[in-house]
Amino acid sequence: MAKTILIVDDSASFRQVVSITLKSAGYDVIEGSDGQDALNKISGKRVHLIISDVNMPGMDGFAFLRAIKASPAHKFTPVIMLTTETSAAKMAVGKEAGAKAWMTKPFQPPQILAAVSQLVMP
Repeated sequence: MAKTILIVDDSASFRQVVSITLKSAGYDVIEGSDGQDALNKISGKRVHLIISDVNMPGMDGFAFLRAIKASPAHKFTPVIMLTTETSAAKMAVGKEAGAKAWMTKPFQPPQILAAVSQLVMP
């Protein structure tokens, strides 16, 4: 059974690129356009990994991450922040909120697949 990964980003084209990369490696993908949309889409579903942007309208990546970690159903789900943000302060906020990894855009498909394979349990 394929593992399910949630991609949260306000850029449809970016979600599509990440989705294609993950689907080509055999993962199932759910897409959310911001934090609230993502929370709605995974309600009652098992997700094995989340990849989230930081800067999004509505509920940003940090608020989404805090909401996920407060949810009994998803608090142990690993989260990769995939963003243009490179400041140490923002990375510290992400780590404190529960992010397992921080990657910067643009990314190379092998990079993201390597990170995903380290965090998704068989």
